[in-house]
Amino acid sequence: MTFGIEFVPGDPVLKLAHYAKLAEQQGFDNVWITDHYNNRDVYSTLTVLAMNTNSIKIGSGVTNPYTRNAAVTASSIASVNEISGGRAILGIGPGDKATFDSMGISWDKPLTTTRESIQAIRGFLAGEKVTQDGDMVKFSGAKMAFKAGDVPIYMGAQGPKMLELAGEVSDGVLINASHPKDFEVAVKQIASGAKKAGRDPKEVDVAAYTCFSIDKDAAKAKGSAQVVVAFIVAGSPDMVLERHGIDPAAKADIGAAIAKGDFGALMGGMVTEGMMDAFSICGTPDDCKARINDLLDIGVTQIVAGSPLGPNKEKAIKLIGKEIINQ
Repeated sequence: MTFGIEFVPGDPVLKLAHYAKLAEQQGFDNVWITDHYNNRDVYSTLTVLAMNTNSIKIGSGVTNPYTRNAAVTASSIASVNEISGGRAILGIGPGDKATFDSMGISWDKPLTTTRESIQAIRGFLAGEKVTQDGDMVKFSGAKMAFKAGDVPIYMGAQGPKMLELAGEVSDGVLINASHPKDFEVAVKQIASGAKKAGRDPKEVDVAAYTCFSIDKDAAKAKGSAQVVVAFIVAGSPDMVLERHGIDPAAKADIGAAIAKGDFGALMGGMVTEGMMDAFSICGTPDDCKARINDLLDIGVTQIVAGSPLGPNKEKAIKLIGKEIINQ
């Protein structure tokens, strides 16, 4: 089991660099930075993190194949890899249709676009002259002018076809989930894709990209995670909610409360214990360790502690290091 941590660059980059250095000191293996147009640029942020850390691996968690050309993505992550002394990881996934709609970008053939983009990026990173006539991604002899070094490629994936593709073409897969039930199916789909490509499924790092909240006071930890869980419920397919015994009708009510900014209602009982259990790793160190062990048993090989981390980020990072990673 390895441990990653996720930060959203909504905070100032130097503040994230401080958190990343603290995570490195606590024994985290990876730090992942999200890529959304409305936050600070992911590659600029990764560069600052690279210059303020020494050993922790740094990755996009995750970028997408629509907002940047595959050659530009390859050049960006290769530059971060050079600056960091070979510590870069590229996390890439199909992204979110609603986000692209707001940006005026067509979300066409996400499975094909992701597969063809990864194929091209691998070529660029290998120093090849890339000629590719795909359905969505085309190049005519493009080549990078500097050596990239070895950059692992992780896929952000949720649906069955994307999970299979991750098993086929990626070094690891980042799955937005916190509960063993969600990984029972996912691990099998990843393994199926790996076997289709003639790979050993154990070659693929299976990362649980979790909503994580830890504190010595379980109630405080849960309180910090409720709003994040509300957003997860509001964006979950009915099939996922039903898997956890949650009435899909609750999704509309929670979505309406979020739209109105009525976070008091969310904290006042709309987000149930069942939702918290399904969509977060939350509570005391012992509570969190119990869930992590369950995920390990099901086939997860990396835990990524994502937002909110806890009532206090610094204390949470230190608590995870002391009580979980370094036990």
